[in-house]
Amino acid sequence: MPSSRPGITAARQTGTDASAVQELRAQAARNNAAEHRRITTRLRQALEQEAFLLLYQPQTSLQSGAMRGAEALICLRHRRRGLIMPGHFMPVAEHSDIVIDIGNWGIVQACRDVASASLDLSVTMPVSHRQLLMGRLVKQVIEALSAFDLEAGKIEFALTEAMLIDENEEVSFALKALRGLGVGLVLDNFGTSYASLSLLKRLPLTMLKLDRSMIAGLPGARDNAAILRATVHTAHALGIGVIADGVESEAQCGILGELGCDFAQGSYWNPPVGFAELTAKFG
Repeated sequence: MPSSRPGITAARQTGTDASAVQELRAQAARNNAAEHRRITTRLRQALEQEAFLLLYQPQTSLQSGAMRGAEALICLRHRRRGLIMPGHFMPVAEHSDIVIDIGNWGIVQACRDVASASLDLSVTMPVSHRQLLMGRLVKQVIEALSAFDLEAGKIEFALTEAMLIDENEEVSFALKALRGLGVGLVLDNFGTSYASLSLLKRLPLTMLKLDRSMIAGLPGARDNAAILRATVHTAHALGIGVIADGVESEAQCGILGELGCDFAQGSYWNPPVGFAELTAKFG
């Protein structure tokens, strides 16, 4: 009669391996949580030490060549690493309430900058899902606009596709309240993942920003051009402007203009700069 020991031994080994994998995963999760707490503490200290600053990515009219505004990027000055761009710390910040404080700092600073300039421009600010859910955003915007005697139309908020797919009552209320004030709403990075053109009809948007992945293949990618033409046509039919992100060449500017795109931003014009340099360059 064949022995069952090899099977028992294999089963025990499998169970041991599974337990080891589970322990490794649990340890990785603990390490990740500890790292997030460490970064969040550093971000809180950075706020207290006034280590954040805004850089501005100019946005240009494809018809006139004039600057219509700029996208604000919340960056961090680090004593050893220098300037840290938002992609390196904001994903972590969005997992805690620190993102609300950072976002409010950005709103106040953007309003201060725009109010100090003689230029007629608007600023697009990033907004997180947590900011919309917590119910403080509208109050913070009203206070900032009032503090600097600024028209609401000078400020826009960039919303990602993902945060709008499962839109709930808090998010819906915040978006409608912001539009009621006159604040613009931009659907950011359109074409990357979830959103469909039906979102344009359902939400009170003022601008659609095409993701750089849709621009990268131009002018050679005919399929991209066809999709862009349909997107631009639909947005315009709903009264929504269109801005292209990641524009890097004159040829891309030309075809985007032919497709009816209104505005563009990218390295073809200018990298992100401080507000003083922005006003000096375009004033």
